[in-house]
Amino acid sequence: MKRILVAGELNVDLVFRDCQAFPAPGREVLAEDAAMVPGSSSMICAMGLARLGNPVAFAGKAGADGWGDFCVSALQGAGIDVAAVQRDPALRTGITAAFSTRSDRALVTFAGAIGALRAADIGDELLGRADHLHVSSCYLQSALRPELKSLFARARALGLGTSLDPGFDPERRWGEEWQALLAEVDLFLPNDVELAGISGCESVLDGLRALDNGRTRIVAKRGRHGCATLERGQLLEAPGFVVDAVDSTGAGDSFDAGFLHAWLRGLPLLDAMRWGNACGALSTRGVGGTARQADAAEAQTLLEGAA
Repeated sequence: MKRILVAGELNVDLVFRDCQAFPAPGREVLAEDAAMVPGSSSMICAMGLARLGNPVAFAGKAGADGWGDFCVSALQGAGIDVAAVQRDPALRTGITAAFSTRSDRALVTFAGAIGALRAADIGDELLGRADHLHVSSCYLQSALRPELKSLFARARALGLGTSLDPGFDPERRWGEEWQALLAEVDLFLPNDVELAGISGCESVLDGLRALDNGRTRIVAKRGRHGCATLERGQLLEAPGFVVDAVDSTGAGDSFDAGFLHAWLRGLPLLDAMRWGNACGALSTRGVGGTARQADAAEAQTLLEGAA
C-alpha cells in the first residue's frame, strides 16, 4: 500500500442539518439536527483514506486550544500519524459552520490557523516517508498557496505522486497560476463549480479541455451526477450512486479518498472514478463528512451491486 501524506487545514465543523432554508439577513431558520464533527477538506479526505485501509500521515497547524484537541484526537482515532501536526498557542483553530438542506449546502468559515501552514513545514524528511502527497483547499491556505508549485516540484523530485483538490475560492478570483501549477500535479480533483471558475468555461467538457496539459489527470466531481474526465480528448463519465442521503457535507472529499484509494493501487481509470463516486455517495449517510465514511467492504458492495 502507498503511504499517503495529506498536507492541509485542520478545523471543526458545526453542522446544521436539514435547514428549512439557507440563512438570510434578518431571518432565522430552524434545523432538524446539529452536531460538532471533524471538519476541513484535508481532514475528511485523510480520514476517508484511513477508513479504506490506507496508511496516512497528516501535516498541518492548529491552535493549542480545545478545537485543536478535538481535531488531533479525531485524526488519532482514525489511525492517522499526527507527528507532523504543529500546535501553536499563538493561533486559534479554525471553525466552519455548515448549513445543509436536502439538496445543497452552504458554509461559513473562520479560518484561524488554516492559513498558517507553509511549504517549509513539510520538509524533505517528511516527504521521504511518503509515496504520495495530497493537498486540499488551497484557496483557504493563504501561506501555502503561493508555495504549492515548489512543494509539488520537491515532492515529485523525491519520487512522490501528487494530487490537489482546489476547493472553493471565497473571493471568486480563482487565480492565474493554474497552468504552471498543474504542470507539477499528477491528479487534479475540482468539482464542477471550481472547474468553471478556474477554467472560465461553463461546460465541464470545455473546462477540462481548457486545463488539459497532456499529463495531469483532471477529474471533475459532479455530485449526484457522478464525475467526468477527458480520455483521448473525449468526455468519459461515471454516473453517481443513489443512496439514502442525510447530509452532503464533505462528500467531495470522500470522493477524493475513494478515487485515490483505487488510483494508487493501479486500478483502471473508470474503476477509480466509480470508487470515488461510491465513497462520496456513502459518506452522505450521516451528519458531517466523517460519521459514515465507507470502509473498503462497503464501497465494494455498492460497486458490485451496481455492476
